Amino acid sequence: MRKFALLLLLPVIAAAEVVCALGPDPASYNAASDGKPTADAISELRRLDAALQPVCSPRCPQIAILRNPTAANAMLIATNEDAKIVYAPQFFQSLYDNFGDGAVIAVMAHEFGHALDELNPGKFGRGPTPELRADAWSGCTLAKTELSVTGLAQALSGVTKYPTPGNSERSLRVGAFRVGFTQCGGVAAKFDAAVAKMK
Repeated sequence: MRKFALLLLLPVIAAAEVVCALGPDPASYNAASDGKPTADAISELRRLDAALQPVCSPRCPQIAILRNPTAANAMLIATNEDAKIVYAPQFFQSLYDNFGDGAVIAVMAHEFGHALDELNPGKFGRGPTPELRADAWSGCTLAKTELSVTGLAQALSGVTKYPTPGNSERSLRVGAFRVGFTQCGGVAAKFDAAVAKMK
């Protein structure tokens, strides 16, 4: 797998900043515990990368992906020089066990969505919050992964179970996923059928 290392994410961030954290308080995060992603995470990252390349090229962010048991589930951390997505391996295992691999992809795509939104502004409008735009990018990615209706329902169930900072309203998030899904070639009827099957 190619190395992910963001060249430009956000304008001038002096120190490391948690851009997004899905899950508990990110204060427990200890960067000294960062490690290489597991083989199964690398496999999912390859699927994510394949889905995103046609959507964001030629302005695709390249971000380091690391695992860390102290992470708040999944986090995007940026400085003025680089960015990284850090995930808690126990979170990914639970997400996969309960909702399947589509949910892992959806969560990672949400985190990538913040960087995609900075590099490709306006694709899903500038009005909604950054969190909802990241959800739209995640929905776009899901459209490109060709999940079944059941797989899509599981992915949406998994990613919406974990509120984004300042946005826990599930219906708003599902609406943002739908916008991204349909704008990136996904069939609206398939998305709606998946929503009807969500847990």
